[in-house]
Amino acid sequence: MFTRRGLSGLTAGIAALAAAPATAAAGGAGTIAELQARLAKLPARRDFKTVPLVLEAASLWDDAAIREVAAYRGGPRQVWDNKDLASGWAGFMRNALNGQTLSFKNKDFLTVSMTRGDAQLALFDQASWDKYGLAKLTNGKFAFNTFIVPGAGDAQDPSIPTLMKRGVVFMACHNAIWGAAGRAIAGGFKATQEEAAADLTNHLLPGVILTPGALGTLPVLQGAGFHYVT
Repeated sequence: MFTRRGLSGLTAGIAALAAAPATAAAGGAGTIAELQARLAKLPARRDFKTVPLVLEAASLWDDAAIREVAAYRGGPRQVWDNKDLASGWAGFMRNALNGQTLSFKNKDFLTVSMTRGDAQLALFDQASWDKYGLAKLTNGKFAFNTFIVPGAGDAQDPSIPTLMKRGVVFMACHNAIWGAAGRAIAGGFKATQEEAAADLTNHLLPGVILTPGALGTLPVLQGAGFHYVT
């Protein structure tokens, strides 16, 4: 359920994205390999000491990377709204990827995980799971971050590292990071929410794209023609 404060953050995120310069939008990548190469060259700030509830400056998220993804000229392009950690979402994205690349032979198919809610926990490294007791936030469903443990590395492997290698893009939600920080503090972790959220942000998996909020960023990709999956 949205709160007045949550809606304020969503509105600010949309406005900031709309106002920020489209630094990577012109001449988007035409293949998955080219997109991966471009994204690898873009800066990703992960040295935060504190972060606010609402991110209002593009320097506080991976703005150029978001716009690079939005500008992608290959296809088809699909964005998933992933919010439930235990819903099997990684496997569903793997199935979509296999159907497009192996069955329909669309080798430059792009699927993006717009990750929020409890699913956001999958995008933190194991060190942060240990430090903040994130397993407790899963209600006993996960003892550790199983999503980052590589499997066979083949088309049946739904692990995040393997999906990333195959071209899947994972986007993180600042609002979900803020929420996870608050829940960790309520569980006994000693820090301010601004400090804990900053540290969790610094421990996003390499290659994950930070957004000012998943629901505020979804319209950017939908406006660029991405097919939406919920």
